[in-house]
Amino acid sequence: MGSEGPSVVTVHVTGSKKFHGVSENPTEIIIRNLKGFMQKKGLPKGLVLASCNVLETAGEGALPHLNEIFQQSVTGKDNESSNRGQIIWLHLGVNSSAIRFAIENRAVNEATFRSPDEMGWKPQRVPIVPSDGSISHIREEQAD
Repeated sequence: MGSEGPSVVTVHVTGSKKFHGVSENPTEIIIRNLKGFMQKKGLPKGLVLASCNVLETAGEGALPHLNEIFQQSVTGKDNESSNRGQIIWLHLGVNSSAIRFAIENRAVNEATFRSPDEMGWKPQRVPIVPSDGSISHIREEQAD
């Protein structure tokens, strides 16, 4: 007992490329520089930054790459997730009217785009994950 050591927390971070009206997405810049920055600054013991990926700014178009990243992390083929501790997925989005960073603790199962994504998709009140239920389905952060 007590010899297990601290559990490993593995973090995967995603962000999006440019999109309609925004030629340089700030999250793309953050993602491209995050690993190098964290290597210089160092991470707390037990925290692993496994992947930083820039995704197409396309709802359905981003799924193949995102599924590939997910499968690699689940199978341990990313060489960072093999310890099977906690895994955190963090997606950095953009709110053009925001004046500061915000962390959302609630997600609604709905895709509605004001303008088409980079592949021309412009969903209006479409479930993101149809198997999760209707567009009124809400997922909330659970406090421990």
